[in-house]
Amino acid sequence: MKQTAMLTTASLLTILFMTFHLTGDILFRMSPAGLVNLLALFVFVVQLYGTLVLGGRRAGYIIIFLGSALALVVPVVHMKGTRGVIGGDIGTSSQAFLFVWTILALGITAAFSIILSARALLS
Repeated sequence: MKQTAMLTTASLLTILFMTFHLTGDILFRMSPAGLVNLLALFVFVVQLYGTLVLGGRRAGYIIIFLGSALALVVPVVHMKGTRGVIGGDIGTSSQAFLFVWTILALGITAAFSIILSARALLS
């Protein structure tokens, strides 16, 4: 598989998992539902634009790298935070498996996107 196709797929999966994550944050009341989420949506749109429109260009690789680096912070925060997976109400919820799986999958796809975009930038 071509590197650009792998990067596009990994970046799109990262965006998908970020939307699942944001939904979980709102449902578990970790993030208030409201206009503050429009900032997150703006970040997702910028990464989507970088992936689909600017794919294969230096600007697209930079956008994907930065968006994926931001997404990679999410699993770290949720695994360490007092209101995250270890503490808080998530562990006692019936939806805990899906939430934890989503942030783990997000970490994998974000890290892979970082590696591929960095490799493309350096070549």
